[in-house]
Amino acid sequence: MLTGLRLLLIGFLFATAARGQASLVTISGTVRDSATNQPLAGASVVVDFNKSVRGINTDAAGRFSVDVFEGNHHVVVRYVGYKPFRIGLQLKSDYQLPVKLVLVASQLEEVVVTSKGFDRNVRQPLLGVSQISVETLRKLPAALGEVDLLRGLQMLPGVTSVGEAANGVNIRGGTTDQTLILLDDTPIFNPSHMFGLFSIFPADAVNGLDLYKGNVPARYGGRTASVMDISLRNPSLDQFRLTGGVSVVSNRLTADIPIIKDRLGILVSGRGAFNDFLLPLVSDRLAGIKAQFGDLVVKGFWRINDRNTLTAMTYMSKDFFQTQLLGSIPNINATATQYDHQTVNSMARWLRVLSPRLNLQTTLSSTYYVPKIQLPELNSTNVVTIRSGIRQRQLKTSLNVQQEDQKLEIGLNATHYRVEPGSLLPGTSDRVNPVSTPTERGLELAVYADDEWSLSTKMAVSAGLRYSLFGAMGPGVVRRYAPGQPVDDFSVVDSTRYGAGQVSQRYGGLEPRLGIRYELSASSSMKFGYNLMRQYLQVVTNTTTPLPTARWKTSDTHIRPQVSQLVTAGYFRNFKDNVYDLLLEAYYRTTRQALDYKPGANFLLQAYPETQLLQGRSQAYGLEVMLARKKGELTGWVNYTYARTLNKVDQGPTFQERVNNGNWYAANYDRPHTLNASMTITVNRNNSFGFTFAYSSGRPYTAPNGFVSLQSNESPANGGSLSELINGVTDFGSIEPSQFPYYSERNQARLPDYHRLDFSWNITNPSLKNRRWQGSWVFTVYNLYARRNTYSAFFRTENGKTQAYQLQIFATPIPTLTYNFTFR
Repeated sequence: MLTGLRLLLIGFLFATAARGQASLVTISGTVRDSATNQPLAGASVVVDFNKSVRGINTDAAGRFSVDVFEGNHHVVVRYVGYKPFRIGLQLKSDYQLPVKLVLVASQLEEVVVTSKGFDRNVRQPLLGVSQISVETLRKLPAALGEVDLLRGLQMLPGVTSVGEAANGVNIRGGTTDQTLILLDDTPIFNPSHMFGLFSIFPADAVNGLDLYKGNVPARYGGRTASVMDISLRNPSLDQFRLTGGVSVVSNRLTADIPIIKDRLGILVSGRGAFNDFLLPLVSDRLAGIKAQFGDLVVKGFWRINDRNTLTAMTYMSKDFFQTQLLGSIPNINATATQYDHQTVNSMARWLRVLSPRLNLQTTLSSTYYVPKIQLPELNSTNVVTIRSGIRQRQLKTSLNVQQEDQKLEIGLNATHYRVEPGSLLPGTSDRVNPVSTPTERGLELAVYADDEWSLSTKMAVSAGLRYSLFGAMGPGVVRRYAPGQPVDDFSVVDSTRYGAGQVSQRYGGLEPRLGIRYELSASSSMKFGYNLMRQYLQVVTNTTTPLPTARWKTSDTHIRPQVSQLVTAGYFRNFKDNVYDLLLEAYYRTTRQALDYKPGANFLLQAYPETQLLQGRSQAYGLEVMLARKKGELTGWVNYTYARTLNKVDQGPTFQERVNNGNWYAANYDRPHTLNASMTITVNRNNSFGFTFAYSSGRPYTAPNGFVSLQSNESPANGGSLSELINGVTDFGSIEPSQFPYYSERNQARLPDYHRLDFSWNITNPSLKNRRWQGSWVFTVYNLYARRNTYSAFFRTENGKTQAYQLQIFATPIPTLTYNFTFR
């Protein structure tokens, strides 16, 4: 029987060989450079790498030839320094295949994580200036399928947040309000939807994003840490286009509408999220929550003539969020807590070209942000409302001069602030008294000059000088407190009333900016930078991340402006014709009059917030290393950051005004180690895969230092280690019901380390190529290996027993499918 099987097997092999010999065809061709048409010797040609390996190399004339069976085959041609060539063939006879490879160095950059320009990171005399393209973000994994600028920025070195649902970002040791966020020259006071889950910026309408975290040009002012300048694209003037998408979270639609060809056009972009009924599928903690948001952009561009253009923009955003968690407002028996906040921004910009090298630009902008807390009363149609608001109006004009080796900008700014800290509106309730806090007003004037020029072929300098002057204005009452006493309601000795338009306090000073670049070679340079910046408007809060309803505060007699100084140094290098970028930057920043709060501070409806606030010092320092591959089939970057942010409040006369007894302590967002990696693999024009990995140290939080008994005079018990409390809901089992925790130190414990891996698959339908309607799909898995990252830990005492709780936002893999389309 064994002999029979052998004969059968030999017969089968001979039959197969005979059939193969009868069906062989030849694939032959020449591999050339697409630009020079020169043949490429030694190029690798692989056929059907996933079926059977057939690999050869081209000869000295770039020619190749390979025999295959009839049928379907996949051919891949590779050559070092060139983008791989791929093609699928259905063969019935010999086939001649001409191949032209594209040099990787001649490709457009697919990943841009440095400033504009192919080698501007090496040549320009600025540090810490980053740009990330929207097209890059589209290929990266996104939470619930939403392309998110803020989440994408956190993949860059020096940019972090306190967690997955943080309202804003912390940049190089700065608080969220120390970053100036601009959307087409209009400030954004709340950059997120759904309490930080998604950013408010409509990705379909965004043109680009510039992040200044080192050298900040003198044209920017009002913040002490960084600037995030987001520009919306102008509408198309020659072609109607409709783009949009549908995801689990929101639906999007953007239209480019030419009105007068090559002269006038309008861009309309809208997004709406009304799918909150799906939230329980994401996490059980989101059950019972209502969350809806929407935003709308309308932008017009008018080319009046060859020397004048006019741009106008309006942005509107609205959020509604309802939770069953109730606040503790006296005399209000509410059934839920509703957060309703909206933003309305407007901008008009006139550009006048005076000569080919000289232009004048004038911009008028307005921002109005109104957050509200609504409390529906039980068994009633009445809703009690806590309302606040901030309005900012600005006029700025600048003269720009462009020479071959020099660029000069001179400008003036005038900014008016109106802050409504909060009002309690009882509606028809007869159990709640109305409360109104004094409105704050301020006026900031600034003049600046920026000059960037090349001193030689090796050295370039960017120097700027800004002078700002701020005045806190009436009407209002300024209290005076007894010296050497705590600032509270019991130490008031006098008060002064200021009328409308009167200045109660002035602040101001020079803000120098300096950047120096010394070119070591054509592909490497060393840089040095220095900044001094002042901030007259800030958020006051005692939460880890400011809520959308957090209070904004202008500087006044008691709250001095924050002043920050930043020193940076860096080394920059490009490799292989700008395919690779390497950067190494170190920074040190100090801040005077940094804001903090007294223990137990409450800012809600507080008429005199200086009684709850403290001011001290802050220092931040760090080292950032990043390697990026910007062109080719595989693109992405990896970066590591070591950073510390420490605060010190030791200027008060009492224990309540000296945090941690006047010693240095970690800020809420202090995360010493951060590692980010991003990778995009472009398989062909129809498929690409994206991966992102994020790791960071756990952030600080305040844990009890021990426990105290209310029924005896015993010394406080030692609380011991609390690390086990972070792994779930835990009782202090050995603690009697009459004992409660006490806190003597702030931020002395840390949450567990954070890490997460995400995946995305971008699919473009090849059958729609060159058609008016083009569609694509994006499949995303957020938190691929189901890491249960802890967002926060907190402690509650109920019925005499203390329990520890942990909060996790995304504790499971979240798959999402998004459909995007374009119609021309």
